[in-house]
Amino acid sequence: MKYILFIVTSTDKTGTGKHPAGYEFSEIADPYFEFIHKGYTVDFASMLGGKPPYVGYNPSNETSKKFKEGRGFKRLNFSHKLEHINMSAYDAIFFPGGLGLMTDMVDNPLVKEIIKNVYETGKIIGAVCHGPAALLNVMLFDGSYLLEGKKINAFTRQEEEKDNHLLGDVIPFMLDEALVKQGAIFSHTEPFKPFVVNDKNLVTGQNPASAPGVALKMIDLLEKEEDS
Repeated sequence: MKYILFIVTSTDKTGTGKHPAGYEFSEIADPYFEFIHKGYTVDFASMLGGKPPYVGYNPSNETSKKFKEGRGFKRLNFSHKLEHINMSAYDAIFFPGGLGLMTDMVDNPLVKEIIKNVYETGKIIGAVCHGPAALLNVMLFDGSYLLEGKKINAFTRQEEEKDNHLLGDVIPFMLDEALVKQGAIFSHTEPFKPFVVNDKNLVTGQNPASAPGVALKMIDLLEKEEDS
């Protein structure tokens, strides 16, 4: 049995315009079912605990609707407070996207410490869309940035512009540029097309359409670990 921890934003407003924020609904729903179908256990932690805010729920999306009506969503709404989590219980962590994460995880010392320790112990880290913002400002034990020299992707400037995410008003910074500034080797595909990159024990996806692929690649890595 494998145990996956989803680490979720608790921020419900973004930018100077105070636009609605939170986690992107499908970026939890889609990976959740990939892990569950494999027989893995998924737990949820958020920055503040309790019921995290969300955006982007589409009732015509069958997977999202199934998640919202199921026990996974109920458990998510009683999420553990991140500071109370024993990380040694988990085989992998996953950061779903959503603009809220760009506010409450970029500089949070606990998030940085968790990512550093998970990475340094060789466990799997997944992130999708704006989720890779959590990987910013993580310093490894040797004093280097986690992102330095790593193949990474995330939501792109082109996608921000197509979504009318104005710098300042909606988003605090351009994520792709911030990742590159810390040494990431950034690649991408066309806006809103699925795209997943794997570099050792890091798995990142470009946008909501990439969320299932991130989960599947994480599963592939976890299964290889088990076989080795």
